[in-house]
Amino acid sequence: MSEHRRKPPNSGRGGGRHGAHSGRRGTPGADGGATAGRRAAGGGGGGRRRAPDGNTAYGAGTAAGAGAAAGAAAGAAGHGRSHSAAGGYDGPRRRRRPEPPPRKRFIDYPRSNHTGLRRWLPSWKQVTGMCVLGVGLLVGLFFLGYMLVEVPSVAAAAKAQNNVYYWSDGTQMATYGGEKNRQIVDLEDIPKEMQNAVIAAENATFYSDPGIDPKGIVRAMFNMAAGGSTQSGSTITQQYVKNARLDDQSQTISRKVQELFISIKVGAKVDKNEILAGYLNTAYYGRGAYGIQAAAQAYFRVDAENLKPDQSAFLAAVLKGPDLYDPQGGSVPGASPEDNRKRAEERWEWILDRQTEVELDGQKMMSPAERAKFDTFPKIEKYNPSAGLTGQKGYLIETANRYVLKNSDIGKEELERGGYRIYTTFDKEKVAQMETAVNDAREEYLDPKNRDKDKYVQFGGASVDPETGRIVALYGGEGFDKDHFTNNADTLGVPVGSTWKPFVLASAFENGTYRSEGQPISPESKYNGNNAIVIRNQEGDPMPGPGGDDFRQVNEADKSYGYVDLNMATGLSINTPYVQLGIDVGLNNVRKTAENLGILEDSMDPNNNASFSIGTSTPSAIRMASAYGTFAASGEHIEPYSVTKVVKDGKELGGYDEHPTKRGIDAEVADTVTKVMKENVIEGEYGEFGSGTGVAARDLERPAAGKTGTTDKNKSAWWVGYTPQLSTAVTLFRTDPRSDKQELLSMNGTGGFDSIHGGQIPTEIWTNYMKAALKGEEVRDFPEPGPLGDIVDGGGVPTPTESEIEPEPSETQPSEEPDDPTSSPPPSTSPPPSQTCEPWDLECQSGGATNGGDPGGETDGDPTTGGETNGETTTGETNGETTTGGQPNGGNGNAGSNGGDDGGGLIP
Repeated sequence: MSEHRRKPPNSGRGGGRHGAHSGRRGTPGADGGATAGRRAAGGGGGGRRRAPDGNTAYGAGTAAGAGAAAGAAAGAAGHGRSHSAAGGYDGPRRRRRPEPPPRKRFIDYPRSNHTGLRRWLPSWKQVTGMCVLGVGLLVGLFFLGYMLVEVPSVAAAAKAQNNVYYWSDGTQMATYGGEKNRQIVDLEDIPKEMQNAVIAAENATFYSDPGIDPKGIVRAMFNMAAGGSTQSGSTITQQYVKNARLDDQSQTISRKVQELFISIKVGAKVDKNEILAGYLNTAYYGRGAYGIQAAAQAYFRVDAENLKPDQSAFLAAVLKGPDLYDPQGGSVPGASPEDNRKRAEERWEWILDRQTEVELDGQKMMSPAERAKFDTFPKIEKYNPSAGLTGQKGYLIETANRYVLKNSDIGKEELERGGYRIYTTFDKEKVAQMETAVNDAREEYLDPKNRDKDKYVQFGGASVDPETGRIVALYGGEGFDKDHFTNNADTLGVPVGSTWKPFVLASAFENGTYRSEGQPISPESKYNGNNAIVIRNQEGDPMPGPGGDDFRQVNEADKSYGYVDLNMATGLSINTPYVQLGIDVGLNNVRKTAENLGILEDSMDPNNNASFSIGTSTPSAIRMASAYGTFAASGEHIEPYSVTKVVKDGKELGGYDEHPTKRGIDAEVADTVTKVMKENVIEGEYGEFGSGTGVAARDLERPAAGKTGTTDKNKSAWWVGYTPQLSTAVTLFRTDPRSDKQELLSMNGTGGFDSIHGGQIPTEIWTNYMKAALKGEEVRDFPEPGPLGDIVDGGGVPTPTESEIEPEPSETQPSEEPDDPTSSPPPSTSPPPSQTCEPWDLECQSGGATNGGDPGGETDGDPTTGGETNGETTTGETNGETTTGGQPNGGNGNAGSNGGDDGGGLIP
């Protein structure tokens, strides 16, 4: 072997050394001992790879065992490399490959190179990019919306369909609305003063703005999204676009967005004068008038080209809301003729003043000198809804329209645009039968040409099916074609008098009195029926009258009846028992009972005065017929309704097919009230005191129940009665349509009678109508009630061993009332120094007794706190004149006296 040849190492020593130095590379020996030692060390040190079992490249010798053991020991110390426990060598250790960089994302969010909160915070590049992208999308959407919308056509907006109304049998009753009250006029035919008034009032920057008001749009959209009331566009352009879009009048955000794009396109492409002309020709001015020409005719009976500056200012004012600015009144709460006129005058003055401030073409619209010429509000013509609606059709349509507006999201303006088919509950034959009964009575009893007291007499009536709630017939007046535009069937302001007493009776049967500790009382319970008795509260103390005197209630004709049970008190309509009974029951309980029967709270006298129990409230004939219908239906109440179905564009609208029944009062209570009225008011006989006040209803010749009502000085008279199949109310009153105060007039002397009572003309009309309406119908009797309550007498009733108490003398005998009480104001208590009582102000008056009524003692209450029958207030007595309850529904052509929209009738 050459001297240069390397000697093989000592396998034993090398193996041990390499085993001891775990982790270092050794030279392999021939016998493989060193290799085994290194692998043992690697195995003991937790090397990365394990070699296969057996010898590797160099084999293994006997010394491998020692090397492996040494290597294992060294490996146990934690210094081993990649060595096999079997002594093999797996080659040199490779360096760990670095992790590849993360693949880049199109949008690095959450941010990969950050941790914690910064990982979720976008970078400024991301924020900038999103802003640019958002702006780009908005611009794209804007241009898309702009291209998709069309400029509206004024001619198309002027075209509309009529509404079609149907009788209960499905046959056509009438058409109303639509094209006949629309006419386009050129801007040259519209006075410059009219144009200026609208611009000054609605949009002073009209000629310079882009046609939209972004702030107004955002405000309106936010308001609708939050569930608030809808709002119209703020500029004339936006309002014109809204008016012209007959295909979509919905109050939604999507429609607002569409109108925004249309307004922008109109503002960019259409001349301002054309926009102004379009707005004036499509705007709604109320009274069914669309466009300036129709409005000029509706309010002033002139063509648009002949409008004067003061008239133009008024028409600009009414654009803000016809229901609130038409001096003749509106159909929403707070829209009485007085309130509307006050609002209209204030806005009219403001618009005229505004024209002296707004500049157009470099100069003021109106000079102060010209403005000074208009200091008187212009004369407004009476509203004639439609001379073509003869007879009762106008009132029927009005009632149906109110019901639709109340029970849907259809607006008044939208309804008057037309296109609806409205199916009503009105029975054609029954409507004609009621009209015939009224006309026969008018012809028999009234002679207005030769008797002044027969002038201005108003009739009203309503008939309701107790089992379904359907209003089957109405009498609202002589007809729209006779210049009578108010609905006497749906009034607010005519006191109902003693027809209120059954509500007190029902409350006593249901709630008892404080003497019965809340337990029902029997109709055999007795009360003091003498005249001018002191009314006492539940503590037994006299109720205060005017001037500190005790309050005394009087009866009709100052009659005294002694102690009478509630049967006789009802049959003869005696006041004093009912006034005391109401106090004993609790007037709030009476209110609740009346409301459960169907009387609207808004129509009730707001004052808890003693006379509340004898009829100072003013419900309509519709509501009285409905409430008595609850008695007829054994206490089950269904809200009265006049519409069964509404169809638009071939689709039936929802909300008209459900009429739930609710329990108004207990069946035994309702049936007992019916029995008391049937057996006492109609069938009762009381010896020296005569028959019940409703004796004339016996002519119906079938079981019936009802109650008369007459107010003091005969300013109104009622009869409300029913059979199991039909409930009907009839009212009679007088009011002068030319009077500014619109107060009720006395009917003393009307029809040749000294005084008119509910048991006379109203009962006769009711009987004649019911005979015709029920002809051929089954004769049905009312359910017989079981015993109800205990006999719990009022205060002072003597026991059987005591002698009958003589009537209480009044401190001063009532004096004879004047023949014509309308010549002086009605008696009322003086208000506090800071308060002034206005006519028909229910809130301002309180207390009071009554006088005057049906034969036998019927009288009705006055909300005043006292006074003798001659109107004085020195003794604490009162004649009970009913002068409360808002304005009467009155004379021919006077819509201002109709308050049924918001309390008397269908719309609460």
